[in-house]
Order: sequence, then structure tokens, then C-alpha cells
Amino acid sequence: MSSEKADSANASRVMVDEERGHGSTLAEHNEARPAQTQNAYSAAYGYAADRVQIFWDRLRGKGRRKVGWLESGRNMVTSSFLNTFLIFIPFAWASHWEMVEWGHDTTFALCFLAIIPLECIFDWGGEQMALYLGKDLGDLLIITLNNAVEAVLAIILLAKCELRLLQSTIVGVVILHLLLIPGTAFLVGGHNIRHQTLHPHHTDLNHSLLMIGVLATLLPTAFFAALDRGANAVTSAGSEVGSPLVNDATRSEILRMSRGIAVMLLVVYIASRVYLHNPPGENNALTVPHDAPEALHHEEKHLLEEEPLVNPWACMILLTVTVALMAVTAEFLVESIDEVREHSGIQEEWFGLILLPIVSFSADGMVAILFFFQSIYDHLTHREILVPSMLARGRAIDLSIQFTLWWMPVLVLLGWWASKPMHLLFDYLEVSLLLGSCFLVNYVTADAKTNWVEGLIMVVFYFMIALVTWFYPGQPEVAFMLNCEGSVAEALAAGEGGHVEAAAASLARVL
Repeated sequence: MSSEKADSANASRVMVDEERGHGSTLAEHNEARPAQTQNAYSAAYGYAADRVQIFWDRLRGKGRRKVGWLESGRNMVTSSFLNTFLIFIPFAWASHWEMVEWGHDTTFALCFLAIIPLECIFDWGGEQMALYLGKDLGDLLIITLNNAVEAVLAIILLAKCELRLLQSTIVGVVILHLLLIPGTAFLVGGHNIRHQTLHPHHTDLNHSLLMIGVLATLLPTAFFAALDRGANAVTSAGSEVGSPLVNDATRSEILRMSRGIAVMLLVVYIASRVYLHNPPGENNALTVPHDAPEALHHEEKHLLEEEPLVNPWACMILLTVTVALMAVTAEFLVESIDEVREHSGIQEEWFGLILLPIVSFSADGMVAILFFFQSIYDHLTHREILVPSMLARGRAIDLSIQFTLWWMPVLVLLGWWASKPMHLLFDYLEVSLLLGSCFLVNYVTADAKTNWVEGLIMVVFYFMIALVTWFYPGQPEVAFMLNCEGSVAEALAAGEGGHVEAAAASLARVL
């Protein structure tokens, strides 16, 4: 009996020792792996807790000079001379409510001018928030805010079921961010230096992301073109085709195809953000890795040391109010488009590819023009030339990547949710323009250095596109496949409200 009690006591002692980590050799062996796992989890949890605390302290501006609400408001008002254009907002809204008396052309022009300062506020607010968020999240916020104008316009076009105009606007936005915006920055910023080094980032990854976004628009279009060629071949051989290619069955297939591609593009974009914000290695999340280029460390140090002009809460309120003003003004602009297009005789293709996307470039364009003449004057007077931050940021290609990999698939899925046939079957010319622009940009930025001549090439190619699309009436098949009011057959029977006659008239005018 006493021996059993002794054995029981020893067993209890061993259990207690094992719980304390002082068990037998066998117990140590059995507990080694769980202990290591627990230590790893504890280290990861501690690191995550530290990162959250660091992020929260930085967001609150801990360690920085406190910026009061009055000073924040004053700096907001004086952040740019383009803020004087805010006076156009009430006039634009009044013109919309009195559109019969003021006219659609006046409403469109006023809304166009009213959007310029709002886009400038997005840019300035994003730069200020980057001081509180750090380089990784700051860059993502700036890119998103710079795409806000186009994204709001695209969502409104989707809600109004202007799908043909929406597709051309998507292509126009991507081409604008690939050619005109970086080309202008290279041209203006490099007129007095031999070459410019691009903003440090994962250039090779950006090229890959850009290519898959553009190629995603090629797949449904190539699918449709292959079917079309096959149908024409059968017809020329003397056989009868059971039904025309432009029909509801084909559209249904393209819709399913487009929605699947949209989900895959979102997966790629999310994975790329995870890779960029948490690269391989220990303790790299939301930080500049130790082996990153020196320029990245310098930029992060600059963000830590620069004093903000506004407190973070005031900046968040400013951006929220700006989004609301942008949404209303953009809706008024879209509602005036039809009348303006009919009265002006502008092709719908040119309207979407060139005119609507240029709204987002208007603020940067004005800054670029003024800086160009100012830099010439400074060069002649031997003064130091200071490049505005709006031109020096070099994030235009990142804007195109986000729009093709995030906003374009989101619009397709929103159309699915809203029962609108938004798909990725684009006009043949639009896909050709996307591919050509992508190849040119990848070639220019391959060595991560640019000069003003390459900037001129990109700008000239953009104006070539603008010239060609001015005479292009669009592809009628795509318009029929995007019919919102009913089936494709009904659109064919009704001529899509005169699209066939309009296209024929446009072709006759060109010829």
C-alpha cells in the first residue's frame, strides 16, 4: 500500500515537474515541439502587438508636433492655388438643378471645373496621411485616392447603365495613367537633366501585374474574335449558320467568363499587396525590409521626420467630405453627358477614351504647365528648380495596375450583383491600344531610368491615340452585347436606339 502511494506521489510529482518544464528526459522530448511552437506563437503575437502599438502611436502623431484644428483648417485652405476652383461647385450644382435654363453644356463644363480642386485635395490629403501611415500604407492610400475620381465616375456610369461608355472610360483611364501622366512628368521634370531615376519600387513585379491586367481584357475579346472568324469561314464555305454570333447565348458565356476572370484578378491583386506589405522574411510586415534599397529607407526616414500640416483626424474628415462632394458632382456630370455628346457631335468612343479620363489629369496638367514655364524662368535666372510633389511622385503606373486588377473586376462583379451585363469583351481597337501602351511603357521603364525624350514619345503616342479615336465610331457588336434594357435580340431588332444608323453615318463622314 505504501509503495502504491509512493508511486502515485512520484507520478504526481512528475506531472507537476512536466507542467513546470522540469520533467524527465522523455517528458522533455515529448514537450519540446509544443514548447517551441508556443514560443513561436508568443513571439509572433508579441511582434504583432508591438506593430499595432507602433502603428497606432504613429497614426495619433505621437512624438510629432501637435497640429491644432484651426491650423489644420488654414493649411487645408492654402494647400494649393487650385482650391480657388472650389467656387465652381455651387454653380455646378445650381446649373444641374436649373439645367433647362443653363443648358447641359454649361453643367458639364462647370462640373468639370469643380472636380479639379477635389482631385487636388485627394492628392494633398493622401500625402499628409502618408506621414501618419508610413510608406507602405501611405502609398496604397495615395494610389487609391488618385483613382477615386475615375472610380466614382465608373460606378455612376454602371448605375446609369452606360456600359459602353464605361468600358471605353476604363481603357481611357489606363492609357492616361500609362502614357500622358508619366510622360508629362518625364518631359517636364527632365528637360534640364540627362536622365531621371524612377521612384524606387518593384519594377519587375509591376510589369508583370500590368501585363496580366491588360491580357485579361484580351482573353474574352480573342474568344469572341475566334468565334466570329469561324462563323464567317463557315458562311463563306456555303453552309448556314444556325444563329448570329451576337446573341444572348454568346453574351451569357462571355459574362460567366468575365466574372471568373474578375475573381482571379482580385486574387492576384490581393496577393501582390500581401507580398509588397509583408515580404518574405521575419518581422517585415508594414516596414521597409533591411535589405531594401537605400532610397526606400531614405524615403521612410523622410516621412518620419517631416512635420505634417494637418492633424490626422482633420485630414480624415477632409477626405470623407471630399468623397461626398466628388460623388454628387460626378453624378451631375454624367447626367449631362448624353446631351453634350449629341449637341457636340463627339464620338462616344472619344468621349470615353479621352474626355472623361482627362478630368482626373486636369489638376496635374495645370500644375505641369505652370511648373514648365516656372522652371524655364528659374533656369534663365539661375534659381533653384523645385519639382512639385504632384509631379515627383511617379506612381502613375501603380494607378493603372490598381485600376485593371481591382476596380475593373470590382465593376464586373458589381454589375453581376446589380443584374447589369458588364463584361470584359472590349472593342478590338481598345484592346489594341491597351497592349500597345503597355509594351511602350514596359520598354521605356525597363532600365528604371527615363529622360525627357522618352517622356515626349509617351505624350506623342497618347495624342496619336486621341487623333485616331476622334474618327472611330466604335464596334456595334460590343454595344449590342452590352444592352441593359433587354436581350441582345431586342437590341438587334431595335438597332440599339439608332446605334447602327449612327455608326453608318459616322463611317460615311469619315470616308
